[in-house]
Amino acid sequence: MTSSPNPRIVNWGILGTGGINERFLAHAGEAPGTRFLAVGSRTRDRAAAFAARYGIERAHASYEALLGDPDVEAVYICLPNALHHPWTLKALAAGKHVLCEKPYSRRPADVIEAYDAADAAGLRLMEAFMWRHTPQARLFVELLPEVGQLQAIRATFSFRIEDLADVRLRLDLDGGCLMDVGCYCISGARLVEGEPDRVHGEQVVGDSGVDVSFSGLLHFPTGVAATVSAGFHSEHASLEAIGSDATLLLTDAWTGRARALRLNEREIRVEPQDPYRLEVDNFNAAIRGEGEPLLGRADALGQARAIEALYRSAETGTAVSLEAASSAR
Repeated sequence: MTSSPNPRIVNWGILGTGGINERFLAHAGEAPGTRFLAVGSRTRDRAAAFAARYGIERAHASYEALLGDPDVEAVYICLPNALHHPWTLKALAAGKHVLCEKPYSRRPADVIEAYDAADAAGLRLMEAFMWRHTPQARLFVELLPEVGQLQAIRATFSFRIEDLADVRLRLDLDGGCLMDVGCYCISGARLVEGEPDRVHGEQVVGDSGVDVSFSGLLHFPTGVAATVSAGFHSEHASLEAIGSDATLLLTDAWTGRARALRLNEREIRVEPQDPYRLEVDNFNAAIRGEGEPLLGRADALGQARAIEALYRSAETGTAVSLEAASSAR
C-alpha cells in the first residue's frame, strides 16, 4: 500500500513500556504522517522516563489516562499476552483505533468479540504480525509457484531465555513459547497454505508452568502438512516450502533482516525494510480510509483457532480438528 504524498497525521499513543518498543520505535515514526504523541504506563516515573528516551511529548501515569487523551487517535498495545484483549476492548470503547501486539489471543471468542466491537464503533483493529508486511514475506508468496506441487512446510522459531523472571515465562499472563514465537510459525504456515483442518501438538512444560518447547503438525485440507517448532532453549528461525520441483527457504524469517531467499541453490536478493515502519504505514492508511489493514478479522481468528487447537492437542495427547477446538468453548 502506498502512502499519500501529504498524508494526514495520525497521533499515536503507546500503551505499555515493554522492551519490544526499542524495536518498534526505532523506525516506526518514519512512516509518513505518523506522530507518537503519548505513552501510558503504570507509574508516572516510568512513563516520564520512557517519553524522555523516545522523544514523546506526553507521559500518562496510567493506561486509563492514555486512553482518555482526546488527541490520541490510535494506540499500540504492547502489554503481556493476557492483557491484550481486555485493554483492546477498553481502547475501542474509548474511541481509539488499535494495533495490538501478536498474538492477539489464544481464544477465538476474544478475537470475535474484539472485531465485533471495532466494527460497531467504526474503528480499525489489527494484530501486529509485523513480519507479514515485509518484502521477504511478499517475495516468498510470489516465488511459491516455482516449487511446483507443494509437498510440505517447515517453520521454526526459537531463542534463549536466561532470565527466569521473564514475563514470557508467566502462566498467568499467557506466556509460553508457542504464544511468543511459535505463533510466527503458525502465521507462516497459514500464509503458504491457508487454514489447517487438523493439528497435533507436543509440548515440554518448564518449572514456570508454561511450554518452553513446542512441536506441532498442521494438516491442511489439500493434504499438505506443516511442521512447526518453537522454543526458549536454542536459536533458529526459518520458513521453508518444499515442492515437487524445488525448495524455497527463508532464513531469519521473522525479523525482516534477511537479504535473500534461496530457491534450491539459487539466491534471490531482497532489500530489507523496517517491518514496524511498514506495519504502521499500512495501519495509518487504513485509519485514513485509503485502504484495508493487511491483517484483519479472518487472519486473527485463524491464528487464535490454530493456537487453541495446538494447546488442546498437547494437553490431551490427541489430534484435534479445528472445528472441534472452536466449538469446545
